[in-house]
Amino acid sequence: MLKTKSNDDKLDTLLSRSLVPIIDLAHCGTEEVPVRSVVNRVGLQFRKALSEKGMALLVNHGISDEKLKTAWDHLDDFVNLSADVKQHYIRTDGDNHGYVSPGIERFDGKTPELRHAFNICTLNAKNLPEEPLPGFADHISTLANDFKALASFILQAIAISLDIPHTFFLEKHSHMLSGDHDNMTTLRMLYYPPVVDDEPGQNDFVKGRCQYSYQRCVSDMPDFRPEQNARDEYSELDGKGNDGELSEHKLANGAIIRCGAHVDYGTFTLLAQDSEGGLEVKLPGSEKWHRVGHLPGAILVNCGEILSIWTQERYPALQHRVVVPEQEHIRARGRHSIAFFCHPDNITMISPNDLPQNDTAQNSTCLKQRKKSFKVAKEKVYNAYQIIQKKFRDTYSNNNNQ
Repeated sequence: MLKTKSNDDKLDTLLSRSLVPIIDLAHCGTEEVPVRSVVNRVGLQFRKALSEKGMALLVNHGISDEKLKTAWDHLDDFVNLSADVKQHYIRTDGDNHGYVSPGIERFDGKTPELRHAFNICTLNAKNLPEEPLPGFADHISTLANDFKALASFILQAIAISLDIPHTFFLEKHSHMLSGDHDNMTTLRMLYYPPVVDDEPGQNDFVKGRCQYSYQRCVSDMPDFRPEQNARDEYSELDGKGNDGELSEHKLANGAIIRCGAHVDYGTFTLLAQDSEGGLEVKLPGSEKWHRVGHLPGAILVNCGEILSIWTQERYPALQHRVVVPEQEHIRARGRHSIAFFCHPDNITMISPNDLPQNDTAQNSTCLKQRKKSFKVAKEKVYNAYQIIQKKFRDTYSNNNNQ
């Protein structure tokens, strides 16, 4: 049983300080053309939230906790499969779909990251582990379509927030979850195993499902339990298990990495979490890391690099990371999350000059654009696929296991 913490011990989070915008999506609907008054209202809220914070928490979004928990159960079952079965679903170079084992990804370019991930870029059942895990494909496909519908609404609301036609982004994201050869949109299931201190100075990476995964469901209140920031500097992990996966890590400064600092590559990301698990962000214009805090049932949306390019950084990409909590009772349980990375269609050209402007904005920026015209003309414009593939190369190129 968790000990009750005093107010003095509570973690100082952005949520506890009311610094995370919360947007209510009640009555937004899932229609291709939602109620105009609702999308206008949400668009205005996005304008403030994304320009000032680069993120927001979405409530009443229509994706049930039960669907999310069932998906995490399916991921746990997959992680527990034998290595030779999981091998059939491994992500390979040139194809983002599939399983990524701990230690493969390195967002800082050098330090392996301790998590299991299953990337879903297509809902074709033959690419999902239905045979070893009956029910996996049907449930995950339904959940993925729920996220896709939510993303479609957000794309319209963001367009409204920028005073452009509400279908502008929707038309450029028409092939979400059709496969990464058409669109890199990905539903990513993530499991961060517990970290158990067996003896001073030694941290063991524990595989398998975590019995505390859904502890946050016993309360409807935000989770403000105390956690302190992990150290900003990481050093190399060492030690591998018999199956080649990282199984023990003894870092020089005692820190352990779950997900290194990075910005997401695409338009925006939707993130559902099962508990307060160490998510930290740098707010726009700040170099300080802040713990976000956990609001049960909410989905976090944050800006990606492509949206930042499109809006000339009016909506900045949010730098974030996942640290391992310092508290033993928190680090000893695993963390599950589901991220929906919303990307434009691969052939979409990404340029800040593509965004249409209304007459007022056009007149106010006319002189500035003239001065930049020669510089812009010399800049090379990339499509969405080229931008994202470069990011993938940066993430995986330093990995000897690939």
